[in-house]
Amino acid sequence: MRSPAELVAAQAVNQTWMDGYNAPAKRTAAEWRALLERHLGHVGEGVIIRPPFFCDYGYNIRLAAGAFLNFGCVILDGSDVSIGERTQIGPAVQIYSGSEPDRPIVIGRNVWIGGGAVILPGVSIGDDAVIAAGSVVVRDVAQGVTVAGNPAKPVSF
Repeated sequence: MRSPAELVAAQAVNQTWMDGYNAPAKRTAAEWRALLERHLGHVGEGVIIRPPFFCDYGYNIRLAAGAFLNFGCVILDGSDVSIGERTQIGPAVQIYSGSEPDRPIVIGRNVWIGGGAVILPGVSIGDDAVIAAGSVVVRDVAQGVTVAGNPAKPVSF
């Protein structure tokens, strides 16, 4: 665990990075990727994060190949946040891991998370799951399950 002074320093570095990432600029795909690779814990091939993007530290975020985060996403990464291959995250999604106690978030492959959804600390979301827009996910979601509501519960169509 990092000391309070180390966390404050890491947040200052992160704020500087976010200021640069979120600044209006024309950049090539390679330039966007370089910015992400320089700051996040892991960035797979083809990852896209549309600015603005907000996080606490950055180094606890791991994005697998093809992950996509739309405008205005927030990831509070006091603990590890892992997002699987080809997962699509809508605009204004909020992902809150917890650091005391350690409460990482694991989101599987091919997951679709609708705009405005909130994922709370310690949640795991299985591969191929769907989180409806505006849902608040307070407990684990099994593979292939669709959830909706507050709190999010399985639904069928």
